[in-house]
Amino acid sequence: MPRIERTAEVVWEGNLARGAGSISAGSGALGDLPYTLASRVENPDGKTSPEELLAAAHGGCFTMSLAGELTGAGTPPGRLDVHCRITMDEVEGRGHLIVHSALDVRADVPDVDEEAFAAAVDAAHQGCSFSSLLREAGVGIDITTTLES
Repeated sequence: MPRIERTAEVVWEGNLARGAGSISAGSGALGDLPYTLASRVENPDGKTSPEELLAAAHGGCFTMSLAGELTGAGTPPGRLDVHCRITMDEVEGRGHLIVHSALDVRADVPDVDEEAFAAAVDAAHQGCSFSSLLREAGVGIDITTTLES
């Protein structure tokens, strides 16, 4: 696989407490997503946060990795629904850090048994670059699964 690079543009105006910013993806897929301190630590009120974007990135990466593992095993998924929840918490002496990622996987995969599905989930977790990034940073990752077929 070739080296992959993606970009984002971030603008912030004002102080931390009352300022506001926007995040845009270089691809144009995300345009001027607003974010504030309140959207990070209180009610999002229709704005995003870096943690929400990390949840989307981890969930998206893991889902694609799982689809690849299942397809490679000859049991392509009919549908994968993955919910990712990122937790940021205060760590004594280190400030606020990402401490946990929870993936809740619901899968419709014809002709796969529980054992083969569990093996695909484990391989997907090992192969997902965001799972690797989070593991290397000491972030706990939990995966719950429901096989619906």
